Amino acid sequence: MKSCSSAVCVLVLLITTGSESCYNSVRVKLHDSATLPCAGRCSGVASWTVDNPTEVLAECDQTSCRSVKEGYQMNHDQYLKRNFSLTITDADYSMKTWFTCKCDDRDLCNADVETYPLRTTHQLMASETLELRIDISAPVEVLYTSTGGAAPSRVQICTVNGGSLQPNPEYKHRANLNSSVLELRGMTPSDSGVYWIVDKQSGEDIHIYTVEIR
Repeated sequence: MKSCSSAVCVLVLLITTGSESCYNSVRVKLHDSATLPCAGRCSGVASWTVDNPTEVLAECDQTSCRSVKEGYQMNHDQYLKRNFSLTITDADYSMKTWFTCKCDDRDLCNADVETYPLRTTHQLMASETLELRIDISAPVEVLYTSTGGAAPSRVQICTVNGGSLQPNPEYKHRANLNSSVLELRGMTPSDSGVYWIVDKQSGEDIHIYTVEIR
């Protein structure tokens, strides 16, 4: 049996081919680099693909490595040491998919990438403007929970789709979208609380802001 370097590793037996591949789940912050580990034996071409097996991201052989798609890298010195790890230079939510490392036509490793939400704390004075960065281009909703209360519920402030802002009536005169930044003007102490940027399609939290207004 082969082992993997990740703490989360499941050995998958591929009955049809009689080969073994290793599965790793990698968690990383948005826009950080991520390394998908893989080790084994390969004297031919080691390559990483995503979803479609014909979409090669990076590959190495005995002579050199090359990045087929920008943002994905393999290291030739590591390849010669049977380390076929893939480095993703800028992880984002579009990478929540299935990655496979192959040696020629044989699967060596499988991996997925889970990007967990960013967390930011803001302290503002009353009447100042709160700025909330929209970190993805997909449609999002902005939710708010007030500080205090036994079981506060999330209240929707607005939705953002690309360059289009649709604020709820209560925030119509306070909300403004400046490029990829949502601005909430005229903050007061009652606006203190937690603000969420949430992917509308998946329901995943993208960015969580803890805000205190003095």
